[in-house]
Amino acid sequence: MSIKTEKELLRFTTCGSVDDGKSTLIGRLLLDTKNIFDDQLLALQSSSERKGLDEIDLSLLTDGLKAEREQGITIDVAYRYFSTPKREFIIADTPGHIQYTKNMVTGASSANLALILIDARKGMVEQTHRHSFIAGLLGIPHMVVCINKMDLVGYDQSVYEKIVDEFRMFSSRLDVQDIQFIPISAKLGDNVVNRSVQMPWYEGSTLMFHLEHVHISGDLNHVDCRLPVQYVIRPQDDAYHDYRAYAGRIAGGVFRKGDKVMVLPSGFTSTIKTINAPEGEIKEAFAPMSISLLLDDEIDISRGDMIVRENNSPQNSQDIDIMLCWLNEKKLQEGGRYIVKHTSREVRCIVKEILYKIDISHLRRIENETSFGVNDIGRVVLRTTQPLFFDSYRRNRNTGSLILIDEGTNETVGAGMIV
Repeated sequence: MSIKTEKELLRFTTCGSVDDGKSTLIGRLLLDTKNIFDDQLLALQSSSERKGLDEIDLSLLTDGLKAEREQGITIDVAYRYFSTPKREFIIADTPGHIQYTKNMVTGASSANLALILIDARKGMVEQTHRHSFIAGLLGIPHMVVCINKMDLVGYDQSVYEKIVDEFRMFSSRLDVQDIQFIPISAKLGDNVVNRSVQMPWYEGSTLMFHLEHVHISGDLNHVDCRLPVQYVIRPQDDAYHDYRAYAGRIAGGVFRKGDKVMVLPSGFTSTIKTINAPEGEIKEAFAPMSISLLLDDEIDISRGDMIVRENNSPQNSQDIDIMLCWLNEKKLQEGGRYIVKHTSREVRCIVKEILYKIDISHLRRIENETSFGVNDIGRVVLRTTQPLFFDSYRRNRNTGSLILIDEGTNETVGAGMIV
C-alpha cells in the first residue's frame, strides 16, 4: 500500500526589464510541462491569429489585463499555478517598467526564488540592477539568471559569457548566496523544459530541472519559535464553556506538545497543552503552518501578542531601523506619521530619521536626503508608540518585515525590512 505525500511548493517570481520575455517564458513553462488546457490553447491560437502572428504568442497566458494586451506589457502582478510530478509551483509574473517597481516588490515578497531575465542583445540594463537589488533586499535565497533570446544572437557562447561575467561583478555586492546562470530562448523553448541542441557548449541543467530540484526546505527558520496571535478562539457554548485557544500562522521554529512557552509582551509563561491544525490534533507544528494552541494556564492573550520559547525571545524596541521600499506617489517625509503593521500587530509610528537613499544603478548611498519618492529605496528609522517584537529580516523574513499604512487613506505606502 503506497503512502501519498504532499509535494513541495516552490514560489518564484520573474523579474527583468520590459520586453525581456518574462510572460513568454512563463507561457513556455506551462506549455512544455502540459499545464495548459485545450480550450486555453485554442484561445491563444485565435488571439495570436487576430494579431497577425504565425506562431502562438505565449505571453498572452499571463498578460490578463486589457491594457496589458493592448500595449504588450505586464502592468499588474499575474499569479499562475502549475505542477509537475516532482513539485508544485506558484509564479508571480511581475512588471518590468520602472513605474511598476512597487508591484514587483509585492510579487517577490514571498518568493523562494527569483528568475532574472536579461535580453542577450541588450545585456544588463537599469531594471536588471534594480530588480536584482530588490530580490537581494527581500531576502530571496535563490536566484536564476536567464539570458534570454539567445536565438537572436546566433546562440553565441561569447555573448552569454560576457553577460555572466558582468552580472557576477554586479552581484558580488548583493546579499544572495545561490546564483545560477542559464542561456535560453523562451520563444523557441531552448533550455527551458527541454535541453537545447543549438547550445551544446552549455553543460548545465535546464530551467525546469533546476526549479524541480533546487533545495528550499532549509530556507525557513526552524530555530526561533514565533507564533503571532491572530485570533482568540472562544466558542461560548456549554460544551466548550472554558475553551480558549490562540490561533495564528507560525512565523518560525517548531512547537511541540508539552513545550514551555512565553507570551509577549506580558512575559507570562505556560506549557502547551494541545496543538490543533485544520486536520485535527497534532503533536508538533512548524512554519508556515496555521494552528491553534491551548495552554495549561489561563493567561490574558489577545491579537497582536506573540508566543515564543522562554529562553529564545525576539528583540523588542520602539526605535525600528529598516530598509524601506517606498510605494506611493505621495512622498515620505521626516516626521511623517503612519500605521505600522508587523505580523498581527498594528501600532502608530513617526519617521524619526532618513539615514540615506540608495542609487540602484551604482549601489551607492545618497546621504542628507529628507524625503522618499515612489520606488525609492533606502534606510529609515521609525519610532513606534508601542514596542515591536521582531527579528532581523535576514534571520526571519516573517518577523523581520513590516508595512507602512497611510492613516488617512488606509493605503499601503511602504514595505520595510528590519535591519
